Amino acid sequence: MRNQKIIQYGLLLLLTICCHSINAQTVMEDNSHLTLKQQSIATIAALTAKGDWDNLKTGLSQGLDKGLTINEIKEKLVHLYAYTGFPKSISGLKVFIEVLDERKINGIRDIQGKEASPIDDNNDKYERGKAVLEELLQSPLPETQPEYQRFSSAMDRFLKEHLFADIFERDVLNYQQRELTTVSALIALGNVEPMLRSHLKICIIQGFTKKQMEHLVETLKPYLKRKKIKSAKKIIKELE
Repeated sequence: MRNQKIIQYGLLLLLTICCHSINAQTVMEDNSHLTLKQQSIATIAALTAKGDWDNLKTGLSQGLDKGLTINEIKEKLVHLYAYTGFPKSISGLKVFIEVLDERKINGIRDIQGKEASPIDDNNDKYERGKAVLEELLQSPLPETQPEYQRFSSAMDRFLKEHLFADIFERDVLNYQQRELTTVSALIALGNVEPMLRSHLKICIIQGFTKKQMEHLVETLKPYLKRKKIKSAKKIIKELE
């Protein structure tokens, strides 16, 4: 009887150790890889920024298959116009309409998802945008503005009032998803290293790990030129 109890205790201990090991491995994997949905967010953003409409059709369809809702993807494409311009953003929306129509013909019913809530905050928009940016950075903005903002007060106002108040305040997508969309587009655009570096830092502040950002680059590797991938890898390596 005593030997049987010892054996049972040993088996229980072994099972506990195995469970802890599996859980630890899962956490490690979560911290080093993007989820399938996050990979789709990144791919759609990069292909839209690149203007690769043929591959975007496939990317959009895969994104829906991996659980992104229609409104989540629509919001991503709207968000992108701030970084890629209206022509690519609108073209991306048109491609998305084609994909949805084709899927509907094939009997696929995609989930619409939550609609964007109206923003009913009547406080000063500049201050609201400033507060959003400080929340993204998780620190107060320095009193001294960057040189380009001092040179163009209009640019500073548009960034605070429109980008961070009008766009980043919208729900449907959270800050992590918006920043992932942004950095993916910037990597695809290329030659915007200072802005890419800033937004990669925000990604880390918002909870992504360097390993996940490295996985992001690997996710985009099949679609982008070597120079852009190499540049993104260099910036990520330099992140603190």
